[in-house]
Amino acid sequence: MSVWAQATSELFSHPYSPLSYTPYSRRLAASYDLLYRLGKHYEKPEFGIQSVKVDNTDVAVAQTVAVEKPFCRLLHFERDRQTLPRGHTDDPRVLVVSPLSGHHSTLLRDTVRALLPSHDLYITDWTDARMVPLTRGPFHLDDYVEYVIEFLDLIGPGAHVISVCQPTVPVLAAVSLMATRGDPALPKSMTMMGGPIDTRRNPTQVNALAKRKSLDWFHNTVIFKVPSSYPGYLRQVYPGFLQHAGFVAMNPDRHVNSHWEYYLDLIKGDQDDVEAHRRFYDEYNAVLDLPAEYYLDTIRIVFQEHRLPEGTWHVRGERVAPERIRSVALFTIEGELDDISGSGQTQAAHDLCRGVPEANRRHLTAIGVGHYGIFSGRRWREMICPQITQFIRAHE
Repeated sequence: MSVWAQATSELFSHPYSPLSYTPYSRRLAASYDLLYRLGKHYEKPEFGIQSVKVDNTDVAVAQTVAVEKPFCRLLHFERDRQTLPRGHTDDPRVLVVSPLSGHHSTLLRDTVRALLPSHDLYITDWTDARMVPLTRGPFHLDDYVEYVIEFLDLIGPGAHVISVCQPTVPVLAAVSLMATRGDPALPKSMTMMGGPIDTRRNPTQVNALAKRKSLDWFHNTVIFKVPSSYPGYLRQVYPGFLQHAGFVAMNPDRHVNSHWEYYLDLIKGDQDDVEAHRRFYDEYNAVLDLPAEYYLDTIRIVFQEHRLPEGTWHVRGERVAPERIRSVALFTIEGELDDISGSGQTQAAHDLCRGVPEANRRHLTAIGVGHYGIFSGRRWREMICPQITQFIRAHE
């Protein structure tokens, strides 16, 4: 139906088609274009960052794969050292841990672009579970924690870590285990943004659903097997299209209005607004499947049993003990209007990391900012990112 709608839209809009000159052709073309975009498959977008301005100098950026695991690639955005201005060749090394919660890591494109001028940047790029053959084994929340530790070990001592939303929990667990083990690659600072450290504080709709339904309900209702047309045939997953439906259901009026305005812009021929809508939804509608065992672990450990704040979480038999973190500076960031991670849920990390000296802690509540505004958009670029850069520099 999507392919048919696209072809029909072309019939009523292409300058060489006689139908494009009939009455109501613009409205018909707009209607079919909207139907096409509602039903089409959205491919994983690219970061598309070829260069960055550093002190008013254009510096080329190469995206390389530092290491590839079955369920994740560690990407390195390498700035051309030959053209880097003096003073930036030894910028802090930063690992950005992107969320594994439905969208691709490219959702953090604005995050990467804003951090690149002042940091040597790495980011986790999670693999769509439908593309991972069953022979590569399962992926649990414990594996996520071990991935973060392995990536920090690879980057080496003296790095900093930034976690956005969902990974605040496994990142805090990873740093806790590294502190307990005396790992020399323990990061100098950790910045945690809009994450569910303790979902008992100001619970949102997301938290309420996870508490209201049993784990068996989640397993029987939202877990499916990958069909035969993908490499991950028979792997059990939480499909990305279900997560996407959940995102839309949280703010249905906003999305309906956005698509209605897109339809009107098509009729008016306002190409700038049309392209802006397409760019946003090309990113927003591109989703990936999550490994079922990881998804169910997260529901149980984070949202139902609250094992991290309760101090009862064990990874591979080793207790996660945030109180043992002493030499890692802590910066927590929340959005005043965040409807996914409620106020205080991220700030709870300060109560757990009581071994961190007060002078090395900081919290920011971004006024007038929702969940996505924490890591993208004007307020992120102008208000939040500069404070993260300042915090990291202060603890270099």
